[in-house]
Amino acid sequence: MRAIQLQEYGGPEVLKAVDTRGIPEPGAGQITVDVAYTGVNFADLKARGEGYRVPSLPYVPGLEVSGHVRALGAGAEGFEVGQEVAALTDGGAYAEVALADATTVFALPSGVDLRTAATLPTVLPTAHALLHEVGRLRAGETVLVQGAAGGIGTVVGQLAKAGGAGAVYGVVSSEAKAEYALKHGYDEVFIENSGGSGDSRDSSDSGDGFAAEVRAATGGRGVDLALDPVGGDTFRGGLAALAVFGRLVSFGNASSAEPWRVGQPELYGTGLGVFGFSILSLAKSAPEALREVAARAFAKVADGTVELPVTAEFPLADAADAHRLMGARTSTGKLLLRVAGAG
Repeated sequence: MRAIQLQEYGGPEVLKAVDTRGIPEPGAGQITVDVAYTGVNFADLKARGEGYRVPSLPYVPGLEVSGHVRALGAGAEGFEVGQEVAALTDGGAYAEVALADATTVFALPSGVDLRTAATLPTVLPTAHALLHEVGRLRAGETVLVQGAAGGIGTVVGQLAKAGGAGAVYGVVSSEAKAEYALKHGYDEVFIENSGGSGDSRDSSDSGDGFAAEVRAATGGRGVDLALDPVGGDTFRGGLAALAVFGRLVSFGNASSAEPWRVGQPELYGTGLGVFGFSILSLAKSAPEALREVAARAFAKVADGTVELPVTAEFPLADAADAHRLMGARTSTGKLLLRVAGAG
């Protein structure tokens, strides 16, 4: 079986194409999938670079696939061998065959092909949960999104508008990304390090910049809901950009900053709330809740409410090139690896 493996942590060059000796077999409650496409996520870059969620080496990265059911383990019901599915995995998706718990395998929504399906397992449920289940967006409220041109950001902008948001603001790293985000639901987009804005990867006072721009854009009020995958100074800037009774949802730490701490001084004065979300953690702790969120999210693709453009596609053997592109922070939308049986 062909797979992409890392035997040490480092840059994209540590991703090596290998032929493994065996093909995974499903245990109780598991399903194996003959992979057509694999999604590339920032979590994969963190796994490669710093061992994020890696139990041991060697390790095959990758968290989401589309393809055909290969085999069913005992107790895995509701699927048939050969059926087209999308799946969220606990690693191992950069391969010709992937293993997933049956609770995180999903039948394809009507009219969705395998290429599009590979964009769904992480991005769609995450975006929906950030806005609705966790963020509790109400009609007329304003939203601020970091990484507005990425996979999750692309969907959040569309979902927020469909959910009745009064205005949706984004933060990106370039003019090209700003133009892209403005085509996917955003009313105004701020560029990092432009006029003082930025994020914790580029500037020590980055949060102050975009927070000031957000307050200027909202007449000094701030936003009702801020979504942050970056952490560090950007997390603190998101708090500073909130309106009275505003909520911030943290769903990542792309900056690799120290874990955030927030308490009475930051929250009590204006009644702020801070929440967290990880789709991988939810898959472990409450898989049925994840299935409910995924069903609601996938329906938004089936009915045309949202689309997630695939902006770059690489053969499986070129996974390192996909990581270089994402790591350069120039990509938009969703990146895919093309595996077996994908035309």
